[in-house]
Amino acid sequence: MQLKTILNAVEKHKSFVYSEARWSKNEATREIEFEVRPRVKSEPVCSGCNKKRAGYDKLPPRRFEFVPLWAIPVFLVYALRRVNCPQCGIVVERVPWASGKTRQTNSYRVFLATWAKRLSWMEVACVFGTSWDSVFRAVRWVVQWGIVHRELNDITSIGIDEIQYRRGHKYLTLVYQLDDGARRLLYVARDRTEASLNGFFNILSQSTINGIQFACTDMLPAYLKVLRLRASQALNILDRFHIMKKFGEAIDNVRAEEARQMKQDGNEAVLTNSRWCLLKRKANLTKSQVVKLRELMKYNLRSVKAYLMREDFQRFWTYTSSTWASKFLQEWCRRANQSKIVPMQKLARTLLKHQPLLLNWFESQGLSSGIVEGFNNKAKLTMRKAYGFKEYETIEIALYHQLGKLPEPETTHKFC
Repeated sequence: MQLKTILNAVEKHKSFVYSEARWSKNEATREIEFEVRPRVKSEPVCSGCNKKRAGYDKLPPRRFEFVPLWAIPVFLVYALRRVNCPQCGIVVERVPWASGKTRQTNSYRVFLATWAKRLSWMEVACVFGTSWDSVFRAVRWVVQWGIVHRELNDITSIGIDEIQYRRGHKYLTLVYQLDDGARRLLYVARDRTEASLNGFFNILSQSTINGIQFACTDMLPAYLKVLRLRASQALNILDRFHIMKKFGEAIDNVRAEEARQMKQDGNEAVLTNSRWCLLKRKANLTKSQVVKLRELMKYNLRSVKAYLMREDFQRFWTYTSSTWASKFLQEWCRRANQSKIVPMQKLARTLLKHQPLLLNWFESQGLSSGIVEGFNNKAKLTMRKAYGFKEYETIEIALYHQLGKLPEPETTHKFC
């Protein structure tokens, strides 16, 4: 079996033939070149209007990088024809294995982009003997093609959150689809402002927006306002994950302040190594943390009181009726305001302020943005694997590539 036979099986294009396979003239590196020629009497296709036109002349041969074979670089060599188009003028023909002015074949770009999901971009470049820029251009093309051809219909549940991607309070707004069987990243934008989230609704049709039934968010005022204005029919949910995260922050503040005060007063440092004992759930505590927690329960500490208040609030999530849950919430907030523990008093005011959104959790049958936090962890991992992307465009492309579940261009053969 000849190499040309294999190439015809995996990369055959109408109106073109492979005439021969040869070693390249570059003595420094061993490369395989396949010469491509147009079929006899075939007319070139205008790259502007995609219609067959009369030929004008030929350009010097150009090499298009193809999927390597046995770690040997492979190139398609073809002399592009120019066409005399009555609509577009004299332009270069369109070829089916590449697009634009790129020197990479479409199959090679899909090949690199597929491996870029599994390895870091630099590792892909090293393994396949190319550059980081070549991998980036391949991923960018695949992502751009996928965004143009993806479908944004039948979206009923979304999750909205922000992550920090650079020092100096540089944030990204991320919107995910949370529907069963269709969980994916839908949108990425700079910052965490109203304009950031408005951009998401601008790319959707009005019928798709009207179909959104649930939206999981945190308490960021900008997100809450945009949802009220652009998707008022959607049930805005402040779910269990975000609320309990606020409890953890309040307990940690109480513990840190109390530990400092005990140190200043010269008292025994009983709160040393107690942070995770108070923050973790009982089921997740280690044996040593269980012992430490039992020890803390013997003391009349504000940290212990805050911990017990959080454990008491867990009963809120066991209610099946939003009416009874509302009564429990009001009673808990009343006791929190009487506790004289400032962080817990502040948290109680926050819960009462967002009570209607908090009670929506029961209407949504427990929809949680824990899925969103899972996506956020994957997003952070994607940025860590990149060894520090500096440009926003690069980060955006990487996130869509890993989390967007975008469609990919069809190729004659799947190489990996």
